Amino acid sequence: QVQLVESGGGLVQPGGSLRLSCAASGLTFSTYTMGWFRQAPGKEREFVGAVSRGGVSTYYGDSVKGRFTISRDSTKSTVYLQMNSLRREDTAVYYCAASRNGLYAWYAYDYWGQGTQVTVSS
Repeated sequence: QVQLVESGGGLVQPGGSLRLSCAASGLTFSTYTMGWFRQAPGKEREFVGAVSRGGVSTYYGDSVKGRFTISRDSTKSTVYLQMNSLRREDTAVYYCAASRNGLYAWYAYDYWGQGTQVTVSS
């Protein structure tokens, strides 16, 4: 069955960096757009970024542009989210997701990971 397993979350100080990883299995990785979403308590799920099937094109939410970078390694069926200049408002559970046809909308994604907590605090 399809599995998306995130790792790399944790506690970081404002201004710090973290790199999230998402290892995919049970699907043909190259045929899926891979995305990252986040959800903070009491807030709606928010699009963070996505990378196209071939890894050439990347897309970002306005709140993370210029600070976060998404990439994928097809040899490892893994997608990454490099997060720099972290802010308190980046605190959330971060989810990896795979989509055959979607990009920005969470409901267009077919498979989801279990999520990893990122907390930005001093």
